[in-house]
Amino acid sequence: MIRVSDNPAIDTAAKLVVVAIGMFAFVFVVMVPLYDVLCDALGINGKTSDTAYTSVQAGVDESREITIQFVATNNDGMPWEFRPDVTAMKVNPGASNDTIFLARNPLPQDMVAQAIPSVSPSRAAEYFHKTECFCFNQQPLEGGGVAEMPLQFIVDQELPRDIKTITLSYTIFDVTDMVNGAVAAR
Repeated sequence: MIRVSDNPAIDTAAKLVVVAIGMFAFVFVVMVPLYDVLCDALGINGKTSDTAYTSVQAGVDESREITIQFVATNNDGMPWEFRPDVTAMKVNPGASNDTIFLARNPLPQDMVAQAIPSVSPSRAAEYFHKTECFCFNQQPLEGGGVAEMPLQFIVDQELPRDIKTITLSYTIFDVTDMVNGAVAAR
């Protein structure tokens, strides 16, 4: 057994520090990638792509109608007013659809936000394709400013027939400090 010191108290403390560092490394180095792999394998967590979709399939399935619900949530500490222009719309698979989300910065200072999407039910995420989305980029907004943030999407014709409703939820985060920190670091 490795001994750090002849003093048993120092030896025990050193071992506890090593165990704590090992636990920290395990959680952040092993568990996060393992969680992502597990979610991808099981098709859970409703993640959507963060890049624009390019349609490869032509045609609209007018025999089906899917209800798309829109939800907007602010992360803790995000003061913006953030909401969908419409809370729901009916769409046909294969058709291109447009809507907007509205944002208002009530503070006097400029801010930057990033929206993170999630699709529910999670198995619908692979069939919900954004061709244009405000979530692809950070959204700067002047103090007191208002913005219309566009969303263009297509629901794939291959969407399982038992899925009649898809909820697209956005959580908006304040990333002003991260952006300012990156600028200051340059």
